[in-house]
Amino acid sequence: MGNTRLHVNIDHVATLRQARGVSYPDPVWAAAICELAGAHGITAHLREDRRHIVDRDLRLLRQTVRTVLNMEMASTAEMVEIALAVKPDICTLVPEKREERTTEGGLDPAASGLGATIERLRGAGIRVSLFIGAEPDVVRAAARLKPHMIELHTGEYCNARGDAAEKELGRLARGAELAASLGLRVAAGHGLDYPNVGPVAEIAEIEELNIGHAIVARAVLVGLERAVMDMLAAIDA
Repeated sequence: MGNTRLHVNIDHVATLRQARGVSYPDPVWAAAICELAGAHGITAHLREDRRHIVDRDLRLLRQTVRTVLNMEMASTAEMVEIALAVKPDICTLVPEKREERTTEGGLDPAASGLGATIERLRGAGIRVSLFIGAEPDVVRAAARLKPHMIELHTGEYCNARGDAAEKELGRLARGAELAASLGLRVAAGHGLDYPNVGPVAEIAEIEELNIGHAIVARAVLVGLERAVMDMLAAIDA
């Protein structure tokens, strides 16, 4: 096994449940299966509109997750209060727009109130990560806010092909190297799939990958345990 940790985002299990307004499939059960299959952590995004993960899920996940619980959240007063009550192991601050299907880009570290949110979460003993692009000025601005970690947005790399993908991979590698030199731990995520995850996992400074849609999509066909194990194998290959 390699050193890159896999955190499974279970949002899309909840999306399937919410599509019919029923109680299944339960993302809390899914999280347990992911852990049993070898996942190193569970990620769940509690959105303002509760389109998939809901408050009940987060409370139960805090009681049942045995590895690391990563709460993705917008930097809003409501979400900060929920995080302070639930006490996830880490909060990843992400930009959020109601009209988007999924998180479309990285945070602007200069956004109003971001520093205060980080300070409150840190004060409660919760680690903080910022979901950002790999541009050097963005990485430096994020470092000035003193989070514990950043998560690099890999969407452009995942959407690119050929030479463009290699260029994006280089940009991610430089961003990760810069972040590490500034004392930040580095994660990555967004759009990663079985065929494209390997080169990102090879970047030495990236120690954690957050992956959801690809795993849940494969799980529909082969089962969740197998899908998680296949992703762990792809990361280590």
